[in-house]
Amino acid sequence: MSEARRTRPRGGGRESRRAARAHPVRPIVPYLTRKLPAYEVLSKEGLETIEQNAETILEETGIEFRDDAEALELWKNAGAAIDGERVRFPRGLCRSLIQRSAPTEFVQHARNPARSARIGGSHTVFAPAYGSPFVRNLDDGRRYATLEDFDNLVKLTYMTPALHHSGGTVCEPVDLPVNKRHLDMLYSHIRHSDKPFMGSVTAPERAEDSVALAKLVFGDDFVENNAVMTSLINANSPMTWDGTMLGSLKVYARHGQATIIAPFVLAGAMAPVTVAGASAQILAEALSGMAFAQLVRPGAPVIFGAFASSISMQSGAPTFGTPEPQLVLYATAALARRLGVPFRSGGGLCASKIPDAQAAYESANTLQHSLLAGVNFMLHAAGWLEGGLAIGYEKFILDADQIGMLQVLADGVDMSDNGQAMDAIREVGPGAHFLGCAHTQANFETAFYRSSVADNNSFEQWEADGGQDAAQRANAIWKRMLAEYEAPEIDPGVDEALRDYIARRKAERPDADY
Repeated sequence: MSEARRTRPRGGGRESRRAARAHPVRPIVPYLTRKLPAYEVLSKEGLETIEQNAETILEETGIEFRDDAEALELWKNAGAAIDGERVRFPRGLCRSLIQRSAPTEFVQHARNPARSARIGGSHTVFAPAYGSPFVRNLDDGRRYATLEDFDNLVKLTYMTPALHHSGGTVCEPVDLPVNKRHLDMLYSHIRHSDKPFMGSVTAPERAEDSVALAKLVFGDDFVENNAVMTSLINANSPMTWDGTMLGSLKVYARHGQATIIAPFVLAGAMAPVTVAGASAQILAEALSGMAFAQLVRPGAPVIFGAFASSISMQSGAPTFGTPEPQLVLYATAALARRLGVPFRSGGGLCASKIPDAQAAYESANTLQHSLLAGVNFMLHAAGWLEGGLAIGYEKFILDADQIGMLQVLADGVDMSDNGQAMDAIREVGPGAHFLGCAHTQANFETAFYRSSVADNNSFEQWEADGGQDAAQRANAIWKRMLAEYEAPEIDPGVDEALRDYIARRKAERPDADY
């Protein structure tokens, strides 16, 4: 390398390159519409076999509906057999209830109508990670999450075009009482973002608070007749629904709000080790939950959720990014399409503790397979670390970059006149290059995905720019994003009403850690 190159000034060029990485040209859309066909791993006969096995599970083994006498009475009136808390279903009952009234797709309305998301069909909505008690970044390492972290992650999600949904419990703010923190989390979603958000499900009364706050934003009648929340209802696999989840499900369904009915399966521990066996159990659990929502209120929007992973047979720890859960993902996505309901599954899942190569490979595997499977609601798409125990700031940025790439992939091949580029080929001809031709210049800004974190420069330039790895670059990006954050507008009267409701509800009860 010449002396002149080594001593070249490092000023404006480096800063402009960093700015270009931080602000790539991307269209802002409220949801993704996939143009790629969903990838199938099972024949029609294979899917029919799993469906029949799920019906056998429902009919012979049954599903427990615990601590909810009303649920048992509803099932009894619908024609199911009740034995204690065990419910056994005539073949086809659950499927018929779902197909009779559950919408095949629906709109979740956002505070900003331009952000409203269509869920189902050929559409995909990306949401950040959910439920982590810990956060991690390069500055502080791993620590318990706080409300400040929650606010930060909501703001980062709001500023990330590749994420269409604000999510729910993006982290657990453990500096707040368990029985009150949902109020602050919901306020954060409503105030710091105008994207769609999820409600609380940790107790029925917290679901009621979620609906009440939503009504302050959207109005009573609008909420009762439109989905403004999509909330996560997890089965207690294997083959059990507990009273907490059932109570929250009933609240949301009665108010016409959407629920993700999601068996949470670690194959080998909470389901059989085989793909077909785990898929049949997941389908049976999901059918029972989605059908129950229709008993509560016919037409209540539901999403078939499947969170499936495997375990290490040596340690029992959950594993991610491995092939067997991806096959379950493809199978259950196809089953959801045959049933005629939207489908939810995981996004950037990994077991790694830090944003390293393991995190990248495992997360890329789950993100790419989820997109190709035709997932409609992709939870945990950004930030997931440590099997969900932590959400990482740098991991969030790295995942969001990958999601942006997937959205370009999902757009398929442009077969317009511009996409065919015949004018460029005619202009350039043999032996020349395309850099200066009119077609290249016209498509310069949008021709290729521009990563916000990847470094594609020479070694010398990378070294001159500080020799940073991807995580270090991501660290600078999230800090810059938070420094540049501007809150979306909100009606002052609505904001005052939200604050007043939260203050009153907090004053009505003592702090509790349950």
